[in-house]
Amino acid sequence: MATRVLRFREALREAMVEEMERDSRVFLMGEEVGHYQGAYKVSEGMLERFGDKRVIDTPIAESGFAGIGVGAAMVGLRPIIEFMTWNFSAVAFDQILNNAAKVRQMSGGQLTCPIVFRGPNASARQVGSQHSHAMEHFYATVPGVKVVAPAFPKDAKGLMKAAIRDDNPVLYMESETLYSVKGDVPDDLDVIPLGEAQIVRPGVDVTLVSYSRMTHVCVEAAAALEKEGISCEVLDLRSLRPLDEGALVASVKKTHRCVVVHEGWPYGGVGAEVADRVQRLAFDWLDAPILRVSSLDVPMPYNRTLEDLCMPQASRVIATVKKTVSRGRA
Repeated sequence: MATRVLRFREALREAMVEEMERDSRVFLMGEEVGHYQGAYKVSEGMLERFGDKRVIDTPIAESGFAGIGVGAAMVGLRPIIEFMTWNFSAVAFDQILNNAAKVRQMSGGQLTCPIVFRGPNASARQVGSQHSHAMEHFYATVPGVKVVAPAFPKDAKGLMKAAIRDDNPVLYMESETLYSVKGDVPDDLDVIPLGEAQIVRPGVDVTLVSYSRMTHVCVEAAAALEKEGISCEVLDLRSLRPLDEGALVASVKKTHRCVVVHEGWPYGGVGAEVADRVQRLAFDWLDAPILRVSSLDVPMPYNRTLEDLCMPQASRVIATVKKTVSRGRA
């Protein structure tokens, strides 16, 4: 199979371009997506290619253009709405929670809302506490939406194509720190189904469950632990809602231990949800308690050293794996 090396942002752009060429109902709207070529250059060249009727610059008014997108989806278009950062989606929360997520149910199935909300999520580097929220756990609690958080360029493209074609609202969480990451993308890649996790590194001693940028942290930790004789299986969730319970259970049945690594506060959140499902569905196969590695329970500091301290690092994953692997061994 022929492949090309693409950056994460290039893979996202290819997905949007291909879907816009495939379906004239698809359009992109958001702050700086057009003339500025995208705040993170994800939409570079798209205005020239499709014109200002399908690549639409908006005012700084997330609630307003999110609502316009929801209305457009309700009447048959397929909008892609870019938030410059998911931190700014807080002012559009009502549009997502009370409109996009509920229109199908409240109309008795007469209306659908095929819309993709996308943009960078969680922390970047020294952007302060108001710009460092990991927003996925807020939205993953909402019935009626799907939540996606890819880690690699191939998945970024395939999952974006699937999201655009889905008849439900899809919240597509990217990481600003991954936009320049390179990876192989098959030339003939089509959609990657939502709700299917993937094993990115096989192992037998412990399952590391993660998504988005933290998957790379887990791979780094697993490589270091392998040198010490500890074999880690890294499971990349890719989709947070729906969640691939089958892949979770199958991996834990094999390794008998589970560590969940997620960028976000420890109270509640995706890590807590994964831990709950593993203990309910795979309890009899566990040889040690499920442990979690998360951000610290504080607003994100601006200071770089303190920021690193708050974030899940490979060193914390390694220490947590050693703790859980030591349980149940003779």
